[in-house]
Parts: sequence; C-alpha cells; structure tokens
Amino acid sequence: YIAAHTKRAKLGAMVTGVIYREPSFLIKQVNTLDVLSGGRAIFGVGAAWYEREARGLGFRFPPLRERFAMLEDTLKLAKHMWADNRAPFDGEIYNLPEPIMSPAPLSKPHPPILVGGGGEKKTLRLVAKYADACNVFAHSGVEMVAHKFDVLRKHCEDVGRNYNEIERTVMAWYDY
Repeated sequence: YIAAHTKRAKLGAMVTGVIYREPSFLIKQVNTLDVLSGGRAIFGVGAAWYEREARGLGFRFPPLRERFAMLEDTLKLAKHMWADNRAPFDGEIYNLPEPIMSPAPLSKPHPPILVGGGGEKKTLRLVAKYADACNVFAHSGVEMVAHKFDVLRKHCEDVGRNYNEIERTVMAWYDY
C-alpha cells in the first residue's frame, strides 16, 4: 500500500531476525519489494534477540553462535544472489545448489543492507564487512551510542572499509 501511494518512502522491516525465514526466501522477498516499489526496499536483518517471541510463535531459537553464523551466511548469500551469481553457495549453515535471483533488483548494486544490533565483537564487525547501514539501541544513552559507533569505526579500519559509507541509525523509545 505504501509503495503504491508514495514515491520516496523506503520500505522494509526495520530488522528481521534470521531465524524467522529461510535466507534465500527472505532475500527474494526483499528483492520483490524492491522491484514493486521502484527500487525503494531496504534489507534489515539481525541475529534475533527476542527468545520469548520466537518460542511463543513456534520458532526454533538456536544458541547465539549459531544465530551469528546464520546471519553471516545470510549477508554473504544476499551479496551472492544480488550479484546474479548462480554458482552454488556453500556457507557455514546454508548450502544452496543454484540461488536464482530473477528479476534483478532495481536498486544498484542491490537494496541497502541494514544490520541491527550493537554487539561490539560480532554484530558491528558484520556491519563493517557487509552492510550499508546499521541500527543500534539508544536506550543506554548518547555516550554508549557514540562508543558503539567508535567500535564500528575500528572494525571498518580493520577490514579496510570507509566508515562514512555506512549509514548509522539508532532506535529509541519513550515511556510517557
């Protein structure tokens, strides 16, 4: 509805946990949204954190290490599929014989990838390696957000990435 009634609004889930959909299907859904919206989709994804919700909905909630392996495979697979690479994908968790992406996304080189979370060892390193944007929680205060972005800057330096290429956002909420 929003895609049909707007011209500039970006569309997508802020962040979806990797446990809720098979990665190739999730990437295809984002791609379909990108095509239908004229190139306005965003791929927001994270390792999943809300165990109560996942279990309450009947989803498996693997250990953190496995969720991070799922996330990294999903990020690699997205780049693989959006490059129109039909060669087999062999990840740590996921293996696909022929990941087909048709039609191609309208966004070039692909819909922006946003990784949610502020984990300093894994999440922000994955942002530096694979993402176009990140989203961290602001509930710990301005100083903590600044610290998270400093950590991201260091990860960017470590992987040879320009920190300024990454859009940085925060999620905050207020109780009245």
